[in-house]
Amino acid sequence: MAQWKLMTQILQFLPDETVNNLYPPASFPIEVRHYIADWIEIQRWEDFTVENNELESQARVLLDQTISMLQSIAQQTPSVVERMKLNQCSRNMEEFQQQPLRFVVMVKDILREERTLLIANNFPQYQSRDMEDLDLLIPKVLEIQETRKRMHQKQEERNWQMQIGENLQVNFQQNGLDTTKAEIQKLQKHIQSLEFDIKAMTVRCTGLLKECVDCLDHSQAGFLIRLKKWRCDQQRSAIGHPFDNNLIPLQTWCEQLLGLNGNLRQELMLIGISDLQERLQHLLRALIESSLVFEKQPPQVIKTQSKFSATVRCLLGEKIAFGKPVMLKAQIINEQQARNLYTSHSDNVGDLINNSAILEHNTATKSTCAFFRNMSIKKIKRADRKGSESVTEEKFALLFSTELTITGCDTPYKIQIISLPVVVTVHGSQDNNALATIIWDCAFSEQDRVPFVVPDRVTWSSMFNTLNMKFTSEVRTKHNLDPYNQHFLAQKIFDKPDFGGDFSNMMVSWAQFNKDALPGRSFTFWQWFEGVMELTKKHLEPYWSEGLIFGFIGKQHLNVILKDRPNGTFLLRFSDSEIGGITIAYVSATENGGQRVQNIQPFTKRDLEIRGLGNRICDIDHITHLYPDYLKHEVFKKFYSAEPPPACGGYIPVSLQTKVGMDATPQPPNTQAVGENSPNMFPFDAFQQFNQQEIQLDLVNSPAQSVFNETMSPDDMTCEDFPFFDNLNL
Repeated sequence: MAQWKLMTQILQFLPDETVNNLYPPASFPIEVRHYIADWIEIQRWEDFTVENNELESQARVLLDQTISMLQSIAQQTPSVVERMKLNQCSRNMEEFQQQPLRFVVMVKDILREERTLLIANNFPQYQSRDMEDLDLLIPKVLEIQETRKRMHQKQEERNWQMQIGENLQVNFQQNGLDTTKAEIQKLQKHIQSLEFDIKAMTVRCTGLLKECVDCLDHSQAGFLIRLKKWRCDQQRSAIGHPFDNNLIPLQTWCEQLLGLNGNLRQELMLIGISDLQERLQHLLRALIESSLVFEKQPPQVIKTQSKFSATVRCLLGEKIAFGKPVMLKAQIINEQQARNLYTSHSDNVGDLINNSAILEHNTATKSTCAFFRNMSIKKIKRADRKGSESVTEEKFALLFSTELTITGCDTPYKIQIISLPVVVTVHGSQDNNALATIIWDCAFSEQDRVPFVVPDRVTWSSMFNTLNMKFTSEVRTKHNLDPYNQHFLAQKIFDKPDFGGDFSNMMVSWAQFNKDALPGRSFTFWQWFEGVMELTKKHLEPYWSEGLIFGFIGKQHLNVILKDRPNGTFLLRFSDSEIGGITIAYVSATENGGQRVQNIQPFTKRDLEIRGLGNRICDIDHITHLYPDYLKHEVFKKFYSAEPPPACGGYIPVSLQTKVGMDATPQPPNTQAVGENSPNMFPFDAFQQFNQQEIQLDLVNSPAQSVFNETMSPDDMTCEDFPFFDNLNL
């Protein structure tokens, strides 16, 4: 229990997300770790791997003991809440009965992660040796080699002296000389001394070898933990999590582990010690089977009949025996096949073309990679869907496999690696919903899960952290969503516009995220949020990064903060009524001298492609000060574009300006005749005047009206160039 006692000292300082990842609530909650801590820490979890089916019966014994102890503790617990919780934990663990090895490996990884956290928090007894272990290991291996050489010399000398002794013994038996007897006695003492030295060297070598294997095991465990974290970070990079994709340190570490393993196996064979051979073989297999990584993952949303790429890297580098080309092959598998990867053969569920590549060693970068540059899914076979599940919720994966021969090993090793989950689409319109599936998977899946299980509900705090990371990474900004944004987003997804309390621990379901449409809307929460994110990424990043956009805010809160502000005060907020829109909310005067807050019709991606936000703000005279009290021309001046150049070729220049409300009504056109042969002839006789009425309701969109800001030939103009005019007289 010593390790758990130390963990309890740092748990209170860890983020909730870290604790939940360490102790998955659905499979191994923190209560299990707490109640049976003593028993957990004395079991031999390190002996197990998922692939070692020979130990499945032992793994099942540990699983059954865990369930039994939890049930026993629950019966003795006076607290009803704790009793119910423990009983639920034991029921959840029964799901591992079909795959007990996954359970014991999960516990092994939890204990390793605990040690990593203790190391990071400066507990001396858990200071990591990891790579430093190898620095200590190398001189020990050299000492073993030198000792073995000296021992061999002494063995040869002993054998020679024994041969001399046998000859002297024959002479003594024949002659019976006292001098011969004295020589024999002296020689026997020398042989005894040599045998003593040989025995001492054997003990020394045996001890050093045991230390070296322990040291190698510890260092390799650290390597596997670090590699697992690298893979986890790679997965979470899909939602904007920081990720260092540098594989050089891991490859160096892996190559050193492999080299030292070979040296130790050689020494064991030369010295004649067999009891450590099996352990080293187990370490070797575990290392080789973990050596494949995705330097570049396949895209997680793949459209059929379209090309995509992936890069698989082998961390063993030059240690691979390249006697013949090493071929990697890829196939697509479904969720059920991913779950039975180690127990049954997986048949293809789709046609994958250009699905093979050769491992190539680059001497410049010292990397060994297989490049899949032009893969494509020709067709896909989908499983029967459950209930209302859509095709964009069905997850597949790409399985890459090969057979490696390592220098110094005669037996080839069959190894494979599975990609992150992918969603296969057939049309670009499915991309948005497919991306939602991937984000939920990358953000909320637990480590060592059964593929590709995800929770149906998560806390709002976890959900918001994911949205914030995704938003800032996509927009490429350091300006985070603030608490006001967080509260409004919670109000929207939970449909509680009047709730002013804390949403943090409320549970968000997958259906609320991207299955059910928002109340009164035809789109889901994710579709709306992704639209805002895309608009900001393409057209609003500098405004957002400088804090000029308030962002996500409800109309009720809007009224509160703009209340009693001077007329002309405005702020920029994302539209909550349509996908991918930004609107200007401003304070204006009413006819009776009062004030009201108006919202200009949202500007969409298409609007901002025609005329940027800065120029539109400049055009609107009604707005003068950015909330709370910044002159708009001071903060937005740098975003104003220069006036268009004069028209050329004799054409009349045309400019676009944003007008709001009654100002948007155009003036009667100039009907002065233009000579038929004039170079300035315009092909329209006149524009039919049209009327637009200003909507006099608070918080109701007022239409914005525009005219083009570009120079064009009259011959090039068509009605499509003026979609905002209802009628044209041609």
